[in-house]
Amino acid sequence: MDVLRTPDDRFRELPDWDFAPHYVDDLAGYEGLRVHYVDEGPKDAERVFLCLHGQPTWSYLYRKMIPEFAASGARVIAPDWLGFGRSDKPMADDVYRFHFHRDMMIAFVQALDLKNITLVVQDWGGVLGLTMPHAMPDRISRLLVMNTALAIGTPAGKGFNDWRAYNKANPDMDIAALMARSTPILSEAEAAAYGAPFPDVTYKAGVRRFPDMVMTDPDMEGVNTSKAALNFYQNDWAGESFMAIGMQDPVLGPPVMEWLKSVIKGCPEPMKVADAGHFVQEWGGPIATAAMKHWGDI
Repeated sequence: MDVLRTPDDRFRELPDWDFAPHYVDDLAGYEGLRVHYVDEGPKDAERVFLCLHGQPTWSYLYRKMIPEFAASGARVIAPDWLGFGRSDKPMADDVYRFHFHRDMMIAFVQALDLKNITLVVQDWGGVLGLTMPHAMPDRISRLLVMNTALAIGTPAGKGFNDWRAYNKANPDMDIAALMARSTPILSEAEAAAYGAPFPDVTYKAGVRRFPDMVMTDPDMEGVNTSKAALNFYQNDWAGESFMAIGMQDPVLGPPVMEWLKSVIKGCPEPMKVADAGHFVQEWGGPIATAAMKHWGDI
């Protein structure tokens, strides 16, 4: 497997990003592939917040939420999927498959022996991450869900189809420009930080693949796993949850999130963030605080 590793100097002096990098390169089944993660707070904390990003972002997306979670006394883990952030980047597009990513994250949780996890998800962080609790119900006890979906092989609508077509037409996508356009509250330096992991098109195989991987057809890889997760949430989920919706998201906005709320047993009324778009973590400090107050953490 041909693999690229983004030079460290690409990550220097990023706005509001002073978290030390941590790495693991011996995950079962992924030996030799280096996975990066942020690890803040006490290693022996009672609670763990596991924050999963989506496409085309990386753990930088959680920079406003990590300090809030950590201030409560919890441990906060924010990994980068392979192909993203400071994690290694296989060059071949066909490496990136649903279970390639999901199995990696399950191995990651097991390797760090994370328990009493609050799973914090958005975008592909949820498409993948929401299929994890039924595989490890003894480890994941709570959900914080933002602008994501369970993909069960049904059409995703015009908004997503347009995004998939745009992604396919732009294999060397300007990620900084995309983030600036979709999230106008970003400074120029913050938008550039989202592009930092990708020096050129050869680093972007993972970015290219995610939209095509979304399970919009019943025969696609991951559909059965997602259907099993759906059944689990409807019938067997006994954990707590909190949902926040970026109301300006044209693809994974209110209609998708209201459906997701309806299938997560016991999910309370969502927090609606009126000005937030798809990358709702950019409004994430108050969301983190509201979720922890709801659960009695603070």
